[in-house]
Amino acid sequence: MRPVEEDFRRLWAEHHRHVLAYALRRTGQRADAEDIVSSTFTVAWRRYGDKPSAEFELPWLYAIAARVLANQRRSLRRVVALRSRLRELPPPARDERSDLPEVVAALKQLRRDDQEILRLAAWEGLTGAELAVALDCTENAAAIRLHRARKRLEEQLAKEEPVAGHSVVGGHE
Repeated sequence: MRPVEEDFRRLWAEHHRHVLAYALRRTGQRADAEDIVSSTFTVAWRRYGDKPSAEFELPWLYAIAARVLANQRRSLRRVVALRSRLRELPPPARDERSDLPEVVAALKQLRRDDQEILRLAAWEGLTGAELAVALDCTENAAAIRLHRARKRLEEQLAKEEPVAGHSVVGGHE
C-alpha cells in the first residue's frame, strides 16, 4: 500500500467516529449522518494535498463536514421548494388520454440500441450533434439510426393499438 493510502486509512480510523458524532448531532438521523461522513471523507480524499498537519486534521474534517451539511440542506430546500411549486400546478384534465403507457410498452419491445437512441432524443432532448457524441458516431449516422428507430417504434405501435392522427415519436425525420 502506498504511503498516501496508509495515511488516509489512519485519518479515517482516527477521526471517523468524531465526524460521525458531529454529523449525528446536526442531523439526528443515522442514515443522513453516514451520508455526510461518506461525503466528507470523499472530499478529504480529493483534497488530500490540502490536508493540514496531524493536530489540525479533525478541525479540517469538521470544516469539510460543515460544507457538506450546508450543501445537503440547500439541496433539501430546493427539493421542498420544487415540491411546493409542483403542488400549485393545476391537475391534468381528466378527459385527456395519455399514450405514454402504450409508447413505453412498445419501446420495451425494441432492441436496446433503438431504445437508447429514442430515449436520448425524446427524453434527454439531445440534438443530432449531441446524439453523435453520445453514440460515438457521425451526425449523419446518428440521424439515420434515429430515423430507423422511430420507424421501428411506429411499426411496433401499429401492431398494438394505433392512435388515429397522432405521432408519438415526435421530432423531424
